[in-house]
Amino acid sequence: MSLIGYARVSTGEQTLDPQRMELRAAGCTTIHEEHASGADRTRPALARLLATIRPGQTLVVVRLDRLARSLSHLLQVIETLEARGAHFRSLGDPIDTTTAQGKFSLQVMGAVAELERALIRERTKAGLRAARAQGRVGGNPALKAGDRDAIRKLRAARDETYFQKLESTADTWLPLVRRHRPDMAWDDLTRLLGSRTGQPWTVERLKRAARRYVRDGLLPATVLDRAPRRTADDRLLAIIAGMRHADPDLTLAGIAKRLEDMRERTPRGSAKWYPSSVRALLLRAEKMGLIAAQPPLPLSERPG
Repeated sequence: MSLIGYARVSTGEQTLDPQRMELRAAGCTTIHEEHASGADRTRPALARLLATIRPGQTLVVVRLDRLARSLSHLLQVIETLEARGAHFRSLGDPIDTTTAQGKFSLQVMGAVAELERALIRERTKAGLRAARAQGRVGGNPALKAGDRDAIRKLRAARDETYFQKLESTADTWLPLVRRHRPDMAWDDLTRLLGSRTGQPWTVERLKRAARRYVRDGLLPATVLDRAPRRTADDRLLAIIAGMRHADPDLTLAGIAKRLEDMRERTPRGSAKWYPSSVRALLLRAEKMGLIAAQPPLPLSERPG
């Protein structure tokens, strides 16, 4: 398992030597270095590292604050690594996602972050209720006056709020976008995501989320490329292969149910899907190399 180091300092006057020494002593064969503020999420070196790290590799830092200044950013980076099959380790903290203890510590940190967000929401609501009871009208005087700096800060705050909302659901949509774009059309991917999560996704909402992650280097720009044109049969093969990739344990009946939820028609135009129809398409997908050959199906899954 190769170890990839990441070292960061805030200014050019600071030296990276101590971090280099610790990372090399830990066994890091490659070290990505950066001079940037920890509060800046758009760090080029970190973005390149996250885009190129391979399954089985481990991102290593000497301390958590070298990677992120906020818990939400830290959790988001680790989720990106997990989606790519990579791991994370901090030499100075009890965080190592290759161990059970490290994963537990990460879960505790995630629970604390969620509690903190809930408390902030409650305090905000209580403050607004108290202000209304005293007859105070909300509003930012600088915004009302058209102050450009205030407008810029408001836009940045809104963007950060939007990013945090994306983070809270990234485990449901991010792996599918990473796996299936641009091979699968946006409308097909949106319906596949809706059938899996039950959430009301739209094509534009999913595109916007993908563009936001591409901007920060958390998704490759290729996910925004145009999907290739496909015939009706090719679409079905791509969708079914995508379901099998995303959930290898999904049964034929389970795939049939999801296709019905997506309102996909069978090759003969029927709205009703049967396991035998799914199995026939899976066999075609295997022959075309879209999915690996599957082991023999249990009797309950064979077409009768």
